[in-house]
Amino acid sequence: MQLSASPYEERLTAPRSWWLISFLVGVSLALILLPFGTLPMLGGLAGGTAAAAVVVSAYGSVRIRVVGGHLIAGDAKIPVSALGEAEILDAEEARAWRSYKADPRCFMLLRAYIPGALRVDVTDPADPTPYVFLSTREPQRLAQALQAARDTTGAA
Repeated sequence: MQLSASPYEERLTAPRSWWLISFLVGVSLALILLPFGTLPMLGGLAGGTAAAAVVVSAYGSVRIRVVGGHLIAGDAKIPVSALGEAEILDAEEARAWRSYKADPRCFMLLRAYIPGALRVDVTDPADPTPYVFLSTREPQRLAQALQAARDTTGAA
């Protein structure tokens, strides 16, 4: 397997405030269990915090990668040869493409807490997906990695 000239990897982690909310979920469960004694209260604090942290971690574990001539975004694996030009979206444009401009057939890897995004046209005529919308903290770098991978696979 040939790696792309400019590999790219990004993990769309949840914001720090969500980890505080995880702790507050544990505190809430501890307060609910307080009438049953100290041990259930401590168990509720530990168990509630751990359960909420697992949910936050799972939601923030999605990755975007450009490797081996493919764009891998979450569960999607798309060859870069099937992708067209990438359009870098600022916060305002990304909001528009997430809402009223969105096509229901598109693939979205959406994280609303990440303001920037990249929209990449799908040029494969056999694929009904018109474009891929990716929330990313580094849209410029992702667009460059896609272009470098496209150049590499086109030259090979």
